[in-house]
Amino acid sequence: MKKMNKWIMVLATVVVSQSFAQKVAHLSLDSLVSMMPETKVAKQVAQDYLKSLENEVTMMSDEFQKKYTDYMAAGDKMSDLVRKTKEEELTQMQRRIEDFRGQAQQDYQMKYAELTAPILDKAKAGIAAVAKESGYKYVLDTSMGNVLYSEPSDDILMAVKKKLDAMPAAKIPGASGSEPVKNNAPGKTPTPKSK
Repeated sequence: MKKMNKWIMVLATVVVSQSFAQKVAHLSLDSLVSMMPETKVAKQVAQDYLKSLENEVTMMSDEFQKKYTDYMAAGDKMSDLVRKTKEEELTQMQRRIEDFRGQAQQDYQMKYAELTAPILDKAKAGIAAVAKESGYKYVLDTSMGNVLYSEPSDDILMAVKKKLDAMPAAKIPGASGSEPVKNNAPGKTPTPKSK
């Protein structure tokens, strides 16, 4: 009887431990996002914005260079008061250009974050949908390189990509045209799901 009780305890332990097993999958979020057609649009909008900021810096720098050239050409012909005023003006212009460069960098980063937020939200929604459908408790992002070792798990990248192709395109702020980005699924047209 004692042996049978031990076997029952061992069997119960195995059954309980099996029920606590966690199903784990992985994917590269960077790869997934780069496959999404919305990413190309967001990158183009961000590039256009960066170009406009760079053009503004170029115009400011050209104006500074012209004033500096005029200042150097006038040389000894200026009175001390005029020279001092011109030097202060040039110094202030230089400061404004540097301040603008710093602000432009921050603005570009904020714009890029604004443009990519809907894309990341859509990717996360696709990951969550595939994980729920497939019974995964955890999905690890291999693009971050934080997982040094894990037991073999399922790579769900293509399953999530397929799910995203069936979802409506993410709306990219500032993208020209009101037409949504077309997904890359050949021969498939995304249809909105009725609730």
